Order: sequence, then C-alpha cells, then structure tokens
Amino acid sequence: MAANAIDQTRRMLSLVTYLRERPGAHVADVARAFGITEDELISDLDVLPMCGTSFRGGDLLDIDTDGDRIWWHNPDDVAEPLRLAADEATALLVAARAVATLPGLREGDRDALVRATAKLEAAAGEAAGASSRLSVTFESEGGVFAEVDRAISERRRLWLRYYSPARDELTEREVDPIRLFAVGHTYMEAWCRLSEARRTFRLDRVAEVRILEEAAAPPELELRDLSEGLVQPSADDPEVVVEVGPGGRWVAEYYPHDRADELPDGGLRITLRTPDPASLKRLALRLGSDGRIVSPAGLADSAREAAAAALAAYQDA
Repeated sequence: MAANAIDQTRRMLSLVTYLRERPGAHVADVARAFGITEDELISDLDVLPMCGTSFRGGDLLDIDTDGDRIWWHNPDDVAEPLRLAADEATALLVAARAVATLPGLREGDRDALVRATAKLEAAAGEAAGASSRLSVTFESEGGVFAEVDRAISERRRLWLRYYSPARDELTEREVDPIRLFAVGHTYMEAWCRLSEARRTFRLDRVAEVRILEEAAAPPELELRDLSEGLVQPSADDPEVVVEVGPGGRWVAEYYPHDRADELPDGGLRITLRTPDPASLKRLALRLGSDGRIVSPAGLADSAREAAAAALAAYQDA
C-alpha cells in the first residue's frame, strides 16, 4: 500500500540525514534500509533537490543519482545553522498552527508539531507576535484529507457519502483507501466495495466521511501512472462525436480527445472516447445552443430528450 503524505515526509527527512552520513550510497542498499522499492526511492530523490533551507529557493539540496549510487554534493552548505527572515518565520508559524488544527491528525504528530512551533516562536521573537495576528482556515476538503490520510496510515476502511456529477446523485459506499494524490484537485484512489472495482474520488465531492473499524484490504493492484493526466481513455472505450460552436471550444481543453477538427463557423468537431457515454448528457445540457452530440445516435437522442425535459420543467416552473 502506498505511503501517506505524513509518512513520506518523515521518510524524506530521515533520508537527508542518512545520505549525509553515507556519501555514494548504493540505491539498492538505501531502498532496503527504508523498506521501500527502488522506484519509490528514486521518486523521493526527484523531490529532494527542490528542497532547501530557504523559502526563496536558495541553498537547495544538490543530490543526484546515476541509478546505482547516490551523491550529495553540498551537504556542508545546507548544514549551516538555519536563519529565517521575518517573513519566512511568520509564514512558517502560520502554516504550523493551521496544520496543528486539522481534524484526524495523529496525536503524536500534533504534539510534535506543537512543541516545534513553541521553539520556533521563542526563536522568532517579534516575528512570532506578527504571526499570531494571522490565521489560515482550511476548506472542508482539509477535514476529508485528514480522515483519508489517517485511514491509509491505520489501514482502515472508510464510509463515504459521495456526489457523482455524471449522475447528479449522492451515493453511500464503503471503500478501502489506497493512496492520496493531486492532479489539479486532490483525489483518493480506493477499492470500492459497492462496485467491487478500483475507483478515484475527488475529495471536494465527499459530502461525509467516517473511518470504520474494519481493516482495509484492497487487492494487490499496480498503481496507475498519472504522468499523462488523471483521465486516460482506453482505445476500447466507445467513441463519441460532439460538435461545438465558438462558445464551446473550451470542451477540447477540458476533455481528452482523439481529434478536434475545425468547423466553418469557428467551432470544433471533437472525437473522444469514454467508458460511460451517458455521462456526457450533462455536457450537452451545459453547452445548450453552443453544442450537440452527433453520435452515437442513441446518446444524441437521449441528450435531446433530456434537454427538452429540462426546458419543459423550466417553462412549467
């Protein structure tokens, strides 16, 4: 099961100390020591060079690997005592206090964060006073994130009330969470016990979440490669053709598609694939006069019927 964000942060902090003491360490040895795969280690090493001792981007970790050994070229530079400017100390204190209030944060982590914040306040002096007049309020998604993160850490099942925009309905389901990730929005990948299949849930569409006593037991699954984006239609998915006017050209920017041909009126004829063509009826309703579904014929007829029903309901209101 994939590590959650807090566990990965702990590991990367430990990794910095470990590599400082072992110049030229072998990738295989380091991965074994941390109980992770070599691919996971390489992923961590891709992130570490973007970290450093200054919020302004200076003094970054100069760490690289040739695939066999790992080299840290500037350990002495970043080992110098950390000195924060007033704006850096203020930003760090505000962020620390906000994170400490997140629901679902493990008590051990919360206590450690509170202690570290107290030490930073003592060292920051006047900057600490300025930070106390600022605050950050997390959106509701933050609480969902904390519960999901805790469930992943404790390997527990979750109960959700989830809004599906394709069907415009709330459903209740139990899921075994696998990992959290962000692609524009924050998502949870999980094994859904309702559909008995892997599903992806956008956190801001979770209306309610509860950690259950049952242990999470997702089947062994190969994690999806998200480097090409979250939505990756299959060549076996049904083909749908949509024609949009100039006001609907945005569809080609938001929906992965096979092709987009220019139309004489400045619109586009877009060919795309989707495992659930019926979900595009809402797109047709949203487009209104700016677009229409051309094929398949059954979906086009269904979209027209839905539009007529919506218009009739509006006129009767």
